[in-house]
Amino acid sequence: MAFVYVLYSPSSDTFYTGSCLDIEQRIMQHKNKEISGAFTARHDDWELYHLISNLGYQQARLIESHIKRMKSKAYIRNLANYPEITLRLVKKHKCQE
Repeated sequence: MAFVYVLYSPSSDTFYTGSCLDIEQRIMQHKNKEISGAFTARHDDWELYHLISNLGYQQARLIESHIKRMKSKAYIRNLANYPEITLRLVKKHKCQE
């Protein structure tokens, strides 16, 4: 099972979108700055803003890519505020895995 996650940094009003197979481990990697030079290493106050779970790995990567291509804070906020947008994304990027 894979996940798409959106982190939010209140101090910089910045979002970060990623995908992974182990959400707990991945969030700890971000918080502990385990990946040197990573975008998320710039701030210390990342919090989980939105999570899409129960995905196939390829599906998660496609959804992550879609969200990043949107380049819109408003779109990310709408993902969290309107669950039907997330449901449409999951359905649109359904893969045969």
